[in-house]
Amino acid sequence: MDLQTLRTQITETDEQLLKLLAKRQELTKAVAEDKIRHHKNVRDVQREESLLIELVKKGQQCGLAPQYVKSLFHLIIEDSVLNQQALLTQHANPDKQNSVNRVAFLGDKGAYSYLATHKYFARRPGVLQEIGCQSFAEIFEHVERGTADFAVLPIENTSSGSINEVYDQLQHSDIAIVGELTFPIRHAILTKDEKDLSNIKMLYGHPQVFQQCSQFLNTLGNVQRQVCDSTYHALKKVKESERFDIAAIGSAEGGALYDLHPIQSNIANQQENHSRFIVIAKEPCVVPLQIPAKTTFVMSTVQKPGALVEALVVLKDNNINMTKLESRPITGNPWEEMFYIDVEGNIQDGPVEKTIEELTNITRNLKVLGCYPSEDIDHTKVPMVKAISQ
Repeated sequence: MDLQTLRTQITETDEQLLKLLAKRQELTKAVAEDKIRHHKNVRDVQREESLLIELVKKGQQCGLAPQYVKSLFHLIIEDSVLNQQALLTQHANPDKQNSVNRVAFLGDKGAYSYLATHKYFARRPGVLQEIGCQSFAEIFEHVERGTADFAVLPIENTSSGSINEVYDQLQHSDIAIVGELTFPIRHAILTKDEKDLSNIKMLYGHPQVFQQCSQFLNTLGNVQRQVCDSTYHALKKVKESERFDIAAIGSAEGGALYDLHPIQSNIANQQENHSRFIVIAKEPCVVPLQIPAKTTFVMSTVQKPGALVEALVVLKDNNINMTKLESRPITGNPWEEMFYIDVEGNIQDGPVEKTIEELTNITRNLKVLGCYPSEDIDHTKVPMVKAISQ
């Protein structure tokens, strides 16, 4: 067969794969409905392990490498879990299903917050109405006034750390965290037509982006850096400028929305660069106990030696896993701090409920900011020796 015939057959095969994946998603919805009726947990790790072992064996019989099969089905299982969690959450919150979801986020089309917003609400019913904002304060104001149903906010990055301004806004706002997602950050240098990096004289980008790409940027010599309020503004600057010696730092996906092209990819200090986003709303949501959940609360301890340790011991004694501890100054109280804590567990479950009650008794102030489905999906580990030997 000639090359064109081979490519045609590959295209036909890809289309068949898409149809099969769509069929699998429909079956996943039916599974979620059964779990709702019978109050079963979303995840069955033993079944996932057995499934992967069997798939690896069958894949080997078809000439497929075990790692290839594992990677592919890890992605498929993760998608299945997240879809089921979204369906169970919708069922538990029938009064919060909107025909239109008004969502506020930082920047506009092409920004990482824009891309994260679209990813999160792709699993939720209702039309997405975008509300691009110029500041975190504006985002919170939209939710508090009720002009936005939700907001998507970056809270931390694996390279540049926590986003303190968001934590400070949480301290003074009456909102609830209702969701989270982790979004891969893949920075690239984007231009209109220029192909040669050495011709670039000016780079536009958000301060966090410059920080996350500092090692690569330091190799560029005298290239100037222009700070922008968001990645969206950086992309727009390059798109609308008549200069061809300028570039923006952003994602290739976001750049494509402005007809910008990547001339250098993977420029972050850390190749595994991810940002964690939280989703906030005016009212909290109910998280079914079948879903892995996180609870976030903020507390201030009494001013005595060992006060924070005493609070953390409460977590240990109740076998609660803490996934995040962040301290921020209390406005108007010099040298005093609030502690933001994320823990694994559902506020409706006994251990977390008991922990919150005990901490309330030994701290000066404690406020639960939200309980929400966890989207940190741990891939089921399958020993390759076991898979091959069977």
